[in-house]
Amino acid sequence: MIDNFFKDKNFNLEQFTDKEILALKNRITEKTTKTGKISYNIKCFIREKNVALKPEELVRQLYLYKLIHDYDYPVNQIAVEYSVSFGREKKRADIVVFDKQNTTAPYIIVEVKKAKLKDGKEQLKSYCNATGAPIGVWTNGKQISFYNRKDPNYFEDIPNIPKYTEKLSDILSERWNIADLIQNDKLVTERKSLKDLILEMEDEVLANAGVDVFEEVFKLIFTKLYDELESTRNKTRHLSFRNYGDTDTELKDRIQQLFVNAQNKWEGVFEENAKIMLSSSHLSVCVSSLQDVKLFNSNLDVVDDAFEYLMSKSSKGEKGQYFTPRYVIDMCVKMLNPTKDETMIDTASGSCGFPVHTMFHVWKQILDEKGIKQSHLFTAEEKPTECEDYVKSKVFAIDFDEKAVRVSRTLNLIAGDGQTNVLHLNTLDYERWDETVQQEEWTDTYNQGWKRLKKLRQSKNSNYAFQFDVLMANPPFAGDIKESRIITKFELGKNAKGKYQTKVGRDILFIERNLNFLKPGGRMAVVLPQGRFNNSSDKYIRDYIAEHCRILAVVGLHGNVFKPHTGTKTSVLFVQKWDDELCPKVEDYPIFFATMQEPSKDNSGDKIYLKDENGSPILDEHGHLIVKHDLYNHDGKTQDGIAEAFIEFAKKEKLSFVGKD
Repeated sequence: MIDNFFKDKNFNLEQFTDKEILALKNRITEKTTKTGKISYNIKCFIREKNVALKPEELVRQLYLYKLIHDYDYPVNQIAVEYSVSFGREKKRADIVVFDKQNTTAPYIIVEVKKAKLKDGKEQLKSYCNATGAPIGVWTNGKQISFYNRKDPNYFEDIPNIPKYTEKLSDILSERWNIADLIQNDKLVTERKSLKDLILEMEDEVLANAGVDVFEEVFKLIFTKLYDELESTRNKTRHLSFRNYGDTDTELKDRIQQLFVNAQNKWEGVFEENAKIMLSSSHLSVCVSSLQDVKLFNSNLDVVDDAFEYLMSKSSKGEKGQYFTPRYVIDMCVKMLNPTKDETMIDTASGSCGFPVHTMFHVWKQILDEKGIKQSHLFTAEEKPTECEDYVKSKVFAIDFDEKAVRVSRTLNLIAGDGQTNVLHLNTLDYERWDETVQQEEWTDTYNQGWKRLKKLRQSKNSNYAFQFDVLMANPPFAGDIKESRIITKFELGKNAKGKYQTKVGRDILFIERNLNFLKPGGRMAVVLPQGRFNNSSDKYIRDYIAEHCRILAVVGLHGNVFKPHTGTKTSVLFVQKWDDELCPKVEDYPIFFATMQEPSKDNSGDKIYLKDENGSPILDEHGHLIVKHDLYNHDGKTQDGIAEAFIEFAKKEKLSFVGKD
């Protein structure tokens, strides 16, 4: 019956071990009333009497067990329901651990919440301020946060609380290498996302710091990525992006120098003399928040999430350009199956999801050929020369948003070990490219990539058409192009009657522009508003596509996929340009249609993760959470999906880019 209590309440107690939960179960008693209703009591570890077992009490008793048995605090140094005075008002702190020497002074205050509740952190901080307690803990059983109260305004994250035999300084001064970071990664141990931590930093520090939040968080992530890379490639090196008990000024000097070193390795992301603009005290809090997070993993999805959030705050959505969820990108990559000998471009790259995941797809092919197993630190490790050569010569990206380009360049520079072909250009306004590339500042940053892109032009002196094998993109939906100078360069600038229009949807012009980037036989995946497939007024667009290429597939995405940015219903169009050899033109042919059934996100735009029958998250082989979708089979942990069905279809149709069994 007690097991039913846990299951019925849908508790999420990931912070606690099976041993701790079992110890708690042994102290629970159940009672049946005359009406047949069952209630539960538990013998409190501190009060030594039975108390009603409610969700919040369950979490409290588990944490009490942890304090006594894991941290070795004596029972007589712990109190529950401790009275805290706020003037005439009194409140009760859930758990208080007293100082060893001054046994009446609170040393650690713990605020517990029931499993599905997230608030209470401000309440915890107010208790610490009122009592002078230097350490605070917040937990709801699933997530946990540890804080060091530096002064009433600043609470710094700390990796853990000291045991009874330790001091706080022991926790803060312990030197970490990359193995320590892997073992204590806050995203795993505290069940948080990098986005959650940035939100916390915004609430606690950044909102009042008088700085550009995007720029300063970007600098910190950039710096920390460099620090992790250096330590991954030298396992004995101590991580430098940590507060080892330094003064705020000492810490700022060290982090600033680390930022300079990162800029020297990965040029062209920040201005040459860029500095971290946060004050010493603000920076100290931010470093403490980020230092226990492992940014590098097998596929950069940790950084992806953070950049997606930062970019959405920087007006990205206002331009109708939204980040494509990585599981949609992976479906497209699996279906188009790019190889190491093929060139690939994204013409509206955002944070470069399509190019980066294309790299991973091709790198896996290269590693498989060499019999090398991909580790969970794959993105930070040195890779075979063929992997670097592929990034350098075959993968390209373009975006018109300067901030997006800088994020894209960062991910590409990191993944490509200092190589990138991400360019800041307006894809549609190709006639003005020659003016842009003459600007000295632009050339300083983008010239190497531009030289490589020029080699793929169809005609030597024209930016109109290129010779790419694969193109994947999610062009902006919102907003119309109204400049006749641009509209008149496109066939799709005309309406169904063949007359040029005064305004044209940006995504419509992108269809034609993207096809011009492809060589004959080249293939494309492009995300489009559902209306382009359904509206009778858009028939001329569909006719144009059918005239120039074979329609391979249309995959309808769930309406929640692009939430919270937009609820626009979208589909992915897959095509291959007609070519005598790779895709001979035929009048009649089958098309693969599929519709995504699993929403992958809830109505608020939060991802839905795969869980087992007990409600625990299912992780992939690298320890990542798996989004619940039906687009493809995730490492054998989920069922075959749309991508696998398409691959079977493509084999039957003998499409040129699908491997034979």
